[in-house]
Amino acid sequence: MASRWYSTVVDARDPRRLAHWWAEVLGFRVVYETIGETAIRGDGHPGLVFVPVAADKIVKNRLHLDLEPDDQDAEVERLVDMGARHVDVGQKRVPWVVLADPEGNEFCVLAARER
Repeated sequence: MASRWYSTVVDARDPRRLAHWWAEVLGFRVVYETIGETAIRGDGHPGLVFVPVAADKIVKNRLHLDLEPDDQDAEVERLVDMGARHVDVGQKRVPWVVLADPEGNEFCVLAARER
């Protein structure tokens, strides 16, 4: 029997704040919250669990999320207004935009794709 993807864990200096930020980004809801972790989930999607760490993020993520909005430009503007920032990870000329969340975790906003 194969495993099922349940959630992705994100280290955070302020797990509660970052979880609520990502919940707003993704349209998810907070499903569990303690001092040690905050979990968010959307219907039919794996969740994200945010746990505390003492150190700030220093190097590029080895794993990141790709977001697929209907309108890339509008979504990038919305996310930047929410506190994301543009980052350069050496991506050169690509059809996606690389942003970082309020704690510096990189993620990509993809251009609309044909389904």
